[in-house]
This record gives sequence, structure tokens and C-alpha cells, in this order.
Amino acid sequence: MSKKRGLSLEEKRQRMMEIFFERKEIFQLKEMEKIAPKTKGITSMSVKDVLQSLVDDNMVDTDRVGTSNYFWAFPSKASNARKRKLADLTSQLEVSEKKRTATTKLITKATVGKEKSDDRTTLLETLSEKEQENNRLKVELEKYRECDPEVLEEVKRQTAVSREAVNRWTDNVFAIKSWCKKKFSMEEKTIDKHFSIPEDFDYIE
Repeated sequence: MSKKRGLSLEEKRQRMMEIFFERKEIFQLKEMEKIAPKTKGITSMSVKDVLQSLVDDNMVDTDRVGTSNYFWAFPSKASNARKRKLADLTSQLEVSEKKRTATTKLITKATVGKEKSDDRTTLLETLSEKEQENNRLKVELEKYRECDPEVLEEVKRQTAVSREAVNRWTDNVFAIKSWCKKKFSMEEKTIDKHFSIPEDFDYIE
């Protein structure tokens, strides 16, 4: 029989938030250390660290009264926090899209009529960084799937716009490769190596 897997930090955080939302009460640490193990399977030893992580992320409020610390969180605050997070992510996606568009224009200008360009390598690296940033933001957005549908739809639209922009740039690169093969009778592998184009360079699905 396999050993039962312990709860991950994220699972503990979610379950602790359930305690706040279900009871809608204010708790002291010692109270939470009794409630969490019994109702949510969170070990008492980890309650303090989990609570602190939620406080650090502004998901749980805390205040000190006398010698005691009190903790509370209500559903309305969590909803507003998620909406703010989505708004921040949307803003980051917009900035990423603007940078990608600017990069595309620079690459197009830099490669017209040129067989080799140091700027091309730099721009390819920049595009790769932006693609990684875009992927990271999409992963971050996935955590907030259950938030405001209208905001989420707008974020998805922005992601689609970013994907189209990257694929337009990919079209440009393939067009330039085709031109080089015809103009200079170069093999595709030689072109890729000459211009530092990755082997897995392709459209984004």
C-alpha cells in the first residue's frame, strides 16, 4: 500500500482560505492551529507558515491587539484581490505585446537586403525572452480561471493578439530564409546556423 501524499503548500493555502470563507470569523493563531488539523487536514506545525504566506500575499488580514495577533479574510476581499491580479496581468500582457510589435518592426528593418546582422541575433534573443514571458503570464493567468469571466475573456483576447503578432514575425523570418535560398543558393541548415535561428523555430499554436 502506497504512503499517503502530504498536502502541498498551495493545497494548504486553499484549505485555510476555505476556513475563513466558511466561518467568516476572526481567529487567533492558536485557534487556527486547533481548527485547521481537524477540519482541513493541515498539520498544526505548518499553520503559522501557511498563515504568514497568505498574509504576505495580502489574502489574509492581520492585526495585533494587546499581546495577541488576529487573522481574518472575507470572500469579498479575495474576489477584489483576484480582479486586481487579473488587471495587473492584463497590463503586463499589453506591455509585452507592444514590445513584441516594436521588436518585429526592428527585425524587419534590420534584415531587408542584408545577409548577416549582429542586431538580428540580439532581436531573436529578445523575441525568445518575450515568448518566455508571455508563456509565464499565461501560466499565471491559468491560476485565476474561476475569476471574473469578462476580465478573463479580455485577457484571453490579448493572448491571442500576442500569438498572432509572433506568428506574423515568424512569417517574415521564413520569407527571408526563402529569399536567401533563392538569391544565394544556400541550404536551409546553413541559413539557420548563419543567422542563429534555432532548430525548433516555428509558429506558435
